Amino acid sequence: MTKLISRRAFCISTAVLTLAAAIPNFAGTAYAAGETIKLGLVAPMSGPNARYGSFSMRGAQLAVKEINDAGGVDGRKIELVSGDSQGTPVEGVSATRRLIDSDKVDYIIGDVSSSVTLAMQPVAEDAGILLLNAASSNPKITYGAGVGGYKWTFRNYPTDENRALIVAKYAAEQRGFTKFSVLSVDSDYGRSAIEFTKKYLPQFKGQILTEDYYKEGEVDFRSVLAKIRDSGAQAIILYGLADTTPIIARQMTEVGLAGKVPLIGNGEFNAPSNIKAAPRAMEGAVEAAAWLPAWDSPKSKTFVDKFTAANKEGPNNHAYVHWETVHLLAQAIKEAGSPDREKVREALSKIKYDSAVGEVTFDNHNQARLPMILLQIEGGKPSIKGAYTADIQYPAP
Repeated sequence: MTKLISRRAFCISTAVLTLAAAIPNFAGTAYAAGETIKLGLVAPMSGPNARYGSFSMRGAQLAVKEINDAGGVDGRKIELVSGDSQGTPVEGVSATRRLIDSDKVDYIIGDVSSSVTLAMQPVAEDAGILLLNAASSNPKITYGAGVGGYKWTFRNYPTDENRALIVAKYAAEQRGFTKFSVLSVDSDYGRSAIEFTKKYLPQFKGQILTEDYYKEGEVDFRSVLAKIRDSGAQAIILYGLADTTPIIARQMTEVGLAGKVPLIGNGEFNAPSNIKAAPRAMEGAVEAAAWLPAWDSPKSKTFVDKFTAANKEGPNNHAYVHWETVHLLAQAIKEAGSPDREKVREALSKIKYDSAVGEVTFDNHNQARLPMILLQIEGGKPSIKGAYTADIQYPAP
């Protein structure tokens, strides 16, 4: 897939790579023996996406507490150190460098934003630091990982390509939809999800009638929704921000779309607060998620109970995936028989990890093979339709 790169994007990329090049190459350096395993977490702790960072941190903190309370990893305790990306590539690179240079972390989990993770990859690669991603979904991260070049990047999260295929297939085959409108967030995440939807829609005789994107912080969607209403679309493809979903849903009711044209994609449609905001508009919404609080497995239920007890609120997807990823890393360190980064990287590439959703293994692009949970809002509640998988079709080298 060919993409045009703006002068501004080129300048940002150049600056990021310049910062990355300044870090010495520590790949293959043996781990210094010690009592503590230092784990960095890069996430948006401030800015418009701070909500995601908060859940990510609390999920990771719970996992660290569980592991340490059980005696650590082969007797070594984990110390969690945070870095604030503010949701931007430049700040994400700065946070990554601080964790490596000043905090001397052994491994890094991050970031929620795909654009930040893409910027972090060359930094981690040059430093020989394992970058284990738990929440970014842009396929380019793993196109360039493993045999793609960045051997120190792993991802324990489904990609936009997985999600787009699963959602498009379900919408076409189970709901009979062939005509769609797009209303997604104007970000790497939102746009790439639509690009992959376009890739697969022809397989299901689907077509996009209108295509619009919104900026973070935007609050008036009435004119776009009116256009969608008049287009003849059967569903709205939305890959967006959870905080924006209830605003769009309420305005769907205002323009007469509620109960007629459902949302499909991903925007935390299953969140009780979003359903409550506009129940008629959210009815029939289709979403593919890496995990859901309602997922019926003993490990998932235990996590929900523990997180809720510790935080006085239930977890979301970001809390879960960071909790699970810390446990995944701990198992890899244990199986490696040492916290040596090279040995842990090798152990991770061969791991079979029993997650709350299913077994996790990694392909040769260091991408986790993961099922996704598909749900539909029915009667004001999420109804789980099952767990589905989709193999990634990598571009030719």
